[in-house]
Amino acid sequence: MIKKVAIVTGANGGLGYGIVKGLCKRGVKKVYLTARDEKRGLIAVDKLKRENYSTVFHQLDITDEVSVRKFADYIRIQKISIDILVNNAAVICKNLTVIDYEDAKRVINVNFYGVLNLEKYLYCFLNNDARVINICSDTGHLSQLKNKFWVEKLSKEDLTLSDIEEFIMWFLNSVKNNTLRIEDFSWKFYLPYAISKMALCAYTRVQQRHIGRGISINSLHPGFVKTPMTKGTGMLSPEEASDAPIFLALDADQSVKGKYIWFDKSQKDWANTSLVFDYVDLNAFTEFLNKMNNRK
Repeated sequence: MIKKVAIVTGANGGLGYGIVKGLCKRGVKKVYLTARDEKRGLIAVDKLKRENYSTVFHQLDITDEVSVRKFADYIRIQKISIDILVNNAAVICKNLTVIDYEDAKRVINVNFYGVLNLEKYLYCFLNNDARVINICSDTGHLSQLKNKFWVEKLSKEDLTLSDIEEFIMWFLNSVKNNTLRIEDFSWKFYLPYAISKMALCAYTRVQQRHIGRGISINSLHPGFVKTPMTKGTGMLSPEEASDAPIFLALDADQSVKGKYIWFDKSQKDWANTSLVFDYVDLNAFTEFLNKMNNRK
C-alpha cells in the first residue's frame, strides 16, 4: 500500500473516474472522489466498491466558494494532509464554433477560476513534496495562439496572475464587443475552452514559482480521450489516458516542476509556438467534429 492521500476533482465519470480507479489499483491508501453532483458521485463510488476499490466521496463544486470551503473544513477537521491533488474538473462549450459571451464566461469560470478557488482553500493542506496535476489540453498549448502580443506576454518568465487575467478579459471583451479575430488563433473550435486551458497552463508555471516546500505543480495533456464530454469519440479510453496523470502523481521524479506533460509522459515546451501536433487520427477527429456539431 502507498501511504498517500489523493484528491481528484470532477471524478464521477470520464478521465477523473479513470484516474481514481488507477490510483486505487496502484494501492494509494486513501483516494477522495469528488464531484459537483452528489448522486452521480455516490454512484461512482459504489461502482468502484463493486470492483473492490475503496474510495471516499465528498461533494465539491469548484466554482462555488461555499462548497470549496465546506470541503476545506472537512479536511481540516479530519486532519487530512494532501499528497496528490488532480485538478480534473472541467466543462466544454455549448457550441463548436459559435461563441456565446455568457457561455464563454461559464467555461472559463469552471476551467480556470475553479482551480484558483482550490488553490485559495486547499493548497494550505498540501504536504511538503506534494504533487498537483492540472489537467489541461493540447488546445491550451501556446502554439494555438497567433497573437504576437499575447504570445510574448504569456511566455515571459515573470508572468503574473494579473497578466493571465488580463489575457482572459481581452478574449471575453472581444467576444462581448464582437471584435474577436479568428486569425489570432491556430485552433478554431471551442475557443473559450482553449482560452481556459491556455490560462491554466500559463498559471501552472506561475504557481510553481511561488509554491515552495518541494511541491510540484505540472500541467498535463491527457490525449484525445473518449469521455461523455467528447460524446465517446477519441483515441484513448479513460483508463488508458489515466496512465500519464498517475505517472506524474506517483512515479515522476520530484524535480519535474512547472512543466507541460504530454499523454505519453514526455515533457513538451509549452511556450514553443513552432511545436506541431500531428498525433490525432483524422477519422477520430472527423467523428468528433460531426458529433459535437450535432450536440444537443
